[in-house]
Amino acid sequence: MVKRSDATDSKKNNSKHENAIKYGELIILGYNGHLTAGDKRRRRSKFVLWKRDVANGIRRSNHYVVPSPQNSHAVLDKNQHSISYTLSRTEAVIVEYVNDEATDMFQVGRSSDSPIDFVVMDTNAEKNAAAVNNVPIVDSKKTAAASTISRFACRIICDRDNTNIARLYAAGFDSSRNIFLGEKATKWKDGEEIDALTTNGVLVMHPSGKFHKGNTEPGIWLEVSVCGKLFSLRGSRSAQLKGDMVDNSDNILTDGTLIDLCGATLLWRSAEGLSLSPSREYLKKLIERTNRERPTCPVGLYTLVFPHHSEDHAAAVASSELADVKQQPYAYLQCGHVQGLHAWGLNKDSNSRTCPMCLKVGGIAKLSMGIEASFYVQDKEKPDLYAFNPCGHVATEKTVKFWSNVGIPYGTNGFEAFCPFCAKLLEGYPGYVKLIFN
Repeated sequence: MVKRSDATDSKKNNSKHENAIKYGELIILGYNGHLTAGDKRRRRSKFVLWKRDVANGIRRSNHYVVPSPQNSHAVLDKNQHSISYTLSRTEAVIVEYVNDEATDMFQVGRSSDSPIDFVVMDTNAEKNAAAVNNVPIVDSKKTAAASTISRFACRIICDRDNTNIARLYAAGFDSSRNIFLGEKATKWKDGEEIDALTTNGVLVMHPSGKFHKGNTEPGIWLEVSVCGKLFSLRGSRSAQLKGDMVDNSDNILTDGTLIDLCGATLLWRSAEGLSLSPSREYLKKLIERTNRERPTCPVGLYTLVFPHHSEDHAAAVASSELADVKQQPYAYLQCGHVQGLHAWGLNKDSNSRTCPMCLKVGGIAKLSMGIEASFYVQDKEKPDLYAFNPCGHVATEKTVKFWSNVGIPYGTNGFEAFCPFCAKLLEGYPGYVKLIFN
């Protein structure tokens, strides 16, 4: 019953936005089209930013100094947006914001409170808790408590007239329409202006080139402030000393921009970029083309089949469970030869296998198509297929080459490349293998 309801809600949403204007989409890395437990309401693997019926944007107004932010009029007024910068126990700066009919605001964070439009949880809570907080994770309750994603992580302001402009800001407004930055938050004054960074920071990376054209390269990770200024990264994720201000970049999201919330990384795809990029239908044709060529297991001499994936999460799971296990393709990660699952060449002591085609020794991976089309970089009309190592997610050549070169923030000050479809860290060099079908 619940599954039918979710499908009905999806159809209603599609009907509601049939003629609406799309700003773009935010997609969480690590989920191949659906959250593990399924997409539900504001907790989803992707969030579409539609132009609102009524503008809800805000713009900076006046600011003033008060002895205590908790007692100021702007903070107590639940209809007034404000940011409180606590400088000491006896001094705080209040910045008021007023309604802006020219913009729409969207907020992202871990909180399920109503001001958050897109609820995002840790993609890998154990990794982040151990690396950032040094807190050992034992059970799911502690995992939730140790999340490093802010409850009100960031906000995006979209221009209603020029829908190609979407700006990113650190921190989001709570249920009382306030943002509180305590004494320990990194903050500074620049003349009459005041700005700050959040505890674990909001990082942003604009790629060079055009993501949807396939000529893109990873850019440099920077940190965005509460007021939308960009800075070089701090010495560690939550260090008190801010980085240097960067003048040759801004907080306007471009197609392919990555946003890291210290626990989850989001990909921004513009409406224009998505319209010119591979679609689910394109990926379906890739699978059909591969299956029509009837790849064969050289040991079992049977035909291998890539399973089709449904738009509906429940149907996709059922389809994968009902698929003929014997026809499931696997790849040898050292050479890329695609075969079925068999016991030939298995070394039980090391769990490695010898490829019967070229005799190279290494691991194998069950192949599964990457079906989140937003992660794909535009490739040639009939691209070769590649698989990420070690997870076995299959994508096009330019797609795997782009993501294998993207260092995603990992821990306090490290960067690692991982598969965008499952967030598994890539192994070996170059982190992928070209598939060779018989």
